[in-house]
Amino acid sequence: MQPVALSANMPRSFYQGAGRIDRLRGTPVATDPYHPEDWIGSVTARSGAAPSGLTTLPDGRLLAAAIAGEPERWLGPEHVAAYGADPAILVKLLDAGERLPLHVHPNRDFARTHLSSPYGKTEAWVIVEAAPDAGIHLGFARDVEAEELAGWVRGQRVEEMLAAANRIPVRPGDAIVCPAGVPHAIGRDILLVELQEPTDYSVLLEWEGYDIEAESGHLGLGFDQALRCVDRTSWSSGRLDDLRRARRSGRDVRPGADRLFAEVADAFFAAERLHPDPVSVLDPAFSVVVVIDGTGTLEAEHGDPVEVRAGDTLLVPYASGECTLRGGTTAIRCRPPRPAQPIAAR
Repeated sequence: MQPVALSANMPRSFYQGAGRIDRLRGTPVATDPYHPEDWIGSVTARSGAAPSGLTTLPDGRLLAAAIAGEPERWLGPEHVAAYGADPAILVKLLDAGERLPLHVHPNRDFARTHLSSPYGKTEAWVIVEAAPDAGIHLGFARDVEAEELAGWVRGQRVEEMLAAANRIPVRPGDAIVCPAGVPHAIGRDILLVELQEPTDYSVLLEWEGYDIEAESGHLGLGFDQALRCVDRTSWSSGRLDDLRRARRSGRDVRPGADRLFAEVADAFFAAERLHPDPVSVLDPAFSVVVVIDGTGTLEAEHGDPVEVRAGDTLLVPYASGECTLRGGTTAIRCRPPRPAQPIAAR
C-alpha cells in the first residue's frame, strides 16, 4: 500500500499566519492570512463546521471513508483492536503570525462527562522555526483561585492573566508537551508541528481582538461549567522542565530516528525526528510525515519510492510495511499512541 503525498488542507481560522507554511514549501504566499494551519491526515472536522478540516485523498475520497473501508490496512490490526477505525491522532502545521489567545483544552475525563467524547485534547509541539525572541505561555506560575480566573475571563483582563502565566522562550528543535487542562498561548513568529488528540475542543480565556465571539469559547457549556476544566495549579520550573526534557533513551531508537517528547506524551501520541544517516528506518505503523528541510526519497516495503522535499506532508499506511527515508533531509514522523488497552467505549 503506497504512502500518500497530501495536498494542503488549510481551513479558515480566527487568527493570522505569516506565510511560513508557504515559504517552507516554496510556494507563493497566500493573500488571505487567516489560513494559518494545515490539518494533515485529518479525520477530525472543525467544531461545528464539518466537513471543514477533513482530509481529502488525491483520489477524491475522504480519508475517514478510506480508513473505514480498510481499517487494518491503514492502521494495523493492533491499533484497530484498541481504537477501532480511528487514527486517534491529529497532526497540524501551525504558523503563528500573531500570538494565539490564552486558552485551555479539556482532558478525557471532562470530555467524557460533558462532551460525550472519549478524547480530550492533550497536545505537543515540535518547533520548526522561531524568531530570536519567540516564546509560549504555558501554565500559571502560581495557584489561581476559581473566582479570580472567572473574573479575569468575564472582564477580559488579559494582561493580568498573561502576567500570571509562565512565558517560556523557544527555539527550533524544541519539543514540548502541553497536557490537557493547562492554560497556554503560542507566541507570534513561530512555525511548529503540532500533535494532538483528535478533537477541536478549546475553552477560550481570551477573545477580544480576535475574529471570534465569546460564545464560541465555552463549548456550549457556559463559562461557569467550562472553566472547571482549567488546571489552576502552579506550574513550577521543575514541572515545566518535565514537559520539555529530552526523552530518556530517545536517541537512535532505530537507524536515523530519534524519539521526541517526554514519557508523559506516550498515552496520547508519539513523534520521531528522522535524520537519514544514510537512511532513517520507519517501522510499520500508520503515521504522518512532515518534511521540514532538504530533499530525499521515501521508500516503502510495499509501494513505489516517493520523492520528498521541504514542506511535503505524507500519510504512511500500516500496509506500506517498513519504510526508509534517504537523502539530505529532516522530517518529523507523527504517530498514534502504541496500543495498550482500548480507549473508553465510544
